[in-house]
Amino acid sequence: MSEQIVDQVVEVVKDAAESLENNATSETITNAKVPSTPEGIALAYSSLVIMAVLPIVFGSIRSVKLHKNRRITGEKVDTMTKKDALFFPIIASISLFGLYTFFKVFSKDHINLLLTVYFFFLGVIALAHLLSPVVHSLVPAAVPKIPFQIHFTKGEGKNKEDLINYKFSTHDVVCLVLSTAIGVWYLLKKHWIANNLFGIAFAVNAVEMLHLNNVVTGCILLCGLFFYDIFWVFGTNVMVTVAKSFEAPIKLVFPQDLITNGLSASNFAMLGLGDIVIPGIFIALLLRFDQSTKRRNRIYFLSTLTAYFVGLMATIFVMHVFKHAQPALLYLVPACMGTPLLVAIVRGELRTLFAYEDHPEEKPEKKENKENSSNKKKESKKAK
Repeated sequence: MSEQIVDQVVEVVKDAAESLENNATSETITNAKVPSTPEGIALAYSSLVIMAVLPIVFGSIRSVKLHKNRRITGEKVDTMTKKDALFFPIIASISLFGLYTFFKVFSKDHINLLLTVYFFFLGVIALAHLLSPVVHSLVPAAVPKIPFQIHFTKGEGKNKEDLINYKFSTHDVVCLVLSTAIGVWYLLKKHWIANNLFGIAFAVNAVEMLHLNNVVTGCILLCGLFFYDIFWVFGTNVMVTVAKSFEAPIKLVFPQDLITNGLSASNFAMLGLGDIVIPGIFIALLLRFDQSTKRRNRIYFLSTLTAYFVGLMATIFVMHVFKHAQPALLYLVPACMGTPLLVAIVRGELRTLFAYEDHPEEKPEKKENKENSSNKKKESKKAK
């Protein structure tokens, strides 16, 4: 009798264990991400490539206009020096590891809250600057364009200096309101479309305003970041951890399950803004070089832009095949740096390419001659 009771208890326990296993497996299946379709993956990667190439194109064109305007106005331009390019990978490594440490020590939610507020203001300003020409052309003529100026100075007379001197119009206010609305959307929902709008704005503005003065500086920067990217992606898990934990528009994302889940999709492919901006400022320099030669064709710009596209496609292909995050600069740097050098060798313009400078500095001899001539003029005036 006792043996029968024990057998019944054992059977009950087995049934309960089987039911628990079945429930666990069903929960695991429902919680797992739905596999993306080949069409969804192709759509995601092609969208990322387009979103990477377009900011470089528009940012490069805007950098040429900015360069011309600054030369006309005589405005002093801050450009990256060879020393800056040499130390940039070291500074970037310290910053990256600092973020990684913060995410490991402190609460990820608190850090991302601070970063969200910070990038909200930066994103609104960047997006307003990007959309300004578009909004100005679309605003109806019935809306008056009233100019305003905020002018805040310090001191008086010769010691007077401008602290704030900002001019804007009612059209700029409209642009700021639109950008703020998108910023609030990002702040509340963290939607991937709002993230991409901010990310594209950051990329275009960076390519437009960050100027490499010459090709040598660009090569130093690209070579340094080539090893930086390889080390932090292949050597450690720091880069991947920060990219996944960092909830800020420093990367472009596109859902691979958009076709199946619509706008609420959550299985994202991503591309860091650094993989757009770093090659982008070098490609923008090549466009300014093409402009300086007074040629109709833009062979250096177009060939390097094509090489960037090929390098990006190679990155995506390897990442898809090996199912592992790839350092994009491993493929982009040889493509973007080797192509213009090869074109220059074929065309016999290697010296011309390396001699080009956006803002050539005056040689010490010329400065001394100018100072001597000015001193002689002053002495002659005194003698008279």
